[in-house]
Amino acid sequence: MKTPGKQLVLNKGTQKYIFRYDSGCESQLLDALIAQATDDGTDFDWFDAAVLSFKLTQSLMGEADNLLYKGMPDALRSFQDPCDQPGN
Repeated sequence: MKTPGKQLVLNKGTQKYIFRYDSGCESQLLDALIAQATDDGTDFDWFDAAVLSFKLTQSLMGEADNLLYKGMPDALRSFQDPCDQPGN
């Protein structure tokens, strides 16, 4: 059985929620977050789902940037939005 290549982790008090998924299966991950948020048997709530959804979005944006700038000369990369630079 193939092990999923990515994961999102949320530490909440003594609980640790780990969601593993493959690239291209992000919609199923969002479905799983919704299922957990609506399950009264867990402490995982809608805020937790929103936090992990935001983390997922950030990860996907980083991957998109890597694809967009792949093979681009460094001189052209310097025209990126300065607000996206670390420390800003």
